Amino acid sequence: MTPETNDKAGTQGASGAVIETTTATFRQDVMTASMSQLVLVDFWAPWCGPCKQLEPVLHKVVEAAGAKVRLVKLNIDDHPQIPGQLGIQSIPAVIAFQRGQPVDGFMGVVPESQIRSFIEKLIGPIGPAPVEQMVAEANELAEAGDAAAASQLFLEVLAEEPAHLGALAGLAKLHLVNGDLEGARAVLAQVPEDKRQDPAVSGVQAAIDLADRSAKLGDLGEIEARVAANPNDHQARFDLALALAAHGDGERATDELIDIIRRDRTWNDDGARRQLLQFFEAWGPMDDLSKAGRRKLSTVLFR
Repeated sequence: MTPETNDKAGTQGASGAVIETTTATFRQDVMTASMSQLVLVDFWAPWCGPCKQLEPVLHKVVEAAGAKVRLVKLNIDDHPQIPGQLGIQSIPAVIAFQRGQPVDGFMGVVPESQIRSFIEKLIGPIGPAPVEQMVAEANELAEAGDAAAASQLFLEVLAEEPAHLGALAGLAKLHLVNGDLEGARAVLAQVPEDKRQDPAVSGVQAAIDLADRSAKLGDLGEIEARVAANPNDHQARFDLALALAAHGDGERATDELIDIIRRDRTWNDDGARRQLLQFFEAWGPMDDLSKAGRRKLSTVLFR
């Protein structure tokens, strides 16, 4: 048995829907196979933590799609030629092939619902996902301000899947929005230790940590007076940013930290920039505040 044959035999699932490919077998496993079904190529490496986060979610959706989709994994460390030809510069990266050609793709760790949408855009519906649909609906209700209905849906999901990260994170966030820090902590305590770095979970944890720190700062007006009295009091401005974020004024909070970075990047061991990154984590990477904040930060750092 050749090493490449051994690679494939060691990772092929019982359904045959997931295989490990090599440079030598890529054309057969991907190009030829994509003439009759959608083929997703997962570019990964053993050292890549996000790749390990994406893998089980990707497998779950592909299994739900059945024979409509094949998942092919390529270790870029062992086989760098193919990703080099396709311009893959960061991982995880997933490229979809149909009729022998790459047709779409995404990079990074994305939620199950987004992976399903990605696949369904190419091949149509792949079957119901009741639990994920319930979580998505609960998140929409939470965004619309209907905390009671959202909470009920999250609880229904957790009754079926007690360790569902999306439902736990969503429920914890509802407690946090209502000012119930202890309730939020209690919900997050149910997250398995090895899942605490999941972006949804870590984002809520960052928001809890931020609320804890902000609660100890005192009156917002007093902090603003300290900054007005001495604009170069970076600690006062830092405290003001925390307080503003706790009061829901993320835009001003961002601007105060940007001001510190602009005045003295080295202050408190680059503390203003690190705090801004924690804001982005608490708000979520795709939140408008985070996206606007990253643009402002880039302007200051790379001017």
